[in-house]
Amino acid sequence: MKFTRQADAQWKGNGKDGKGFITTGSKVLEHTPYSYNTRFEDGMKGTNPEELIGAAHAGCFAMQLSVLLNAANFTVTALNVSASVNFEDGTITKIILNLEGNVPDIDAEEFQQIAHEAKTVCPISKVLHTEIELKILLKNT
Repeated sequence: MKFTRQADAQWKGNGKDGKGFITTGSKVLEHTPYSYNTRFEDGMKGTNPEELIGAAHAGCFAMQLSVLLNAANFTVTALNVSASVNFEDGTITKIILNLEGNVPDIDAEEFQQIAHEAKTVCPISKVLHTEIELKILLKNT
């Protein structure tokens, strides 16, 4: 499978006082604001590159894990993934993926093994050159 996805960013003004807008090819984000304030100060309405990377990574990982679990003959009830993107001195230093899963009939050891494989083969994990930590909670009822 081969495809290309598109996203566009517009920026006006200098780094600290300027502002911009992000639009994705799907238009899910359309003219979404981002700025120095949305990136480095809390409480501002808008997005930032780090949360977009976190969203992409969490979504990609969850989908990859679901595919691998299905290939191992497990059916996912729910996978909830959050990504914490740590930024320090101009560098993304670490991403922590917090995984909570509900997958009937799987034991914790096999779930962890498949989750770690998903972390390794996830396309977004592969493109990021930072430490990626995975925290796992299996919640079977």
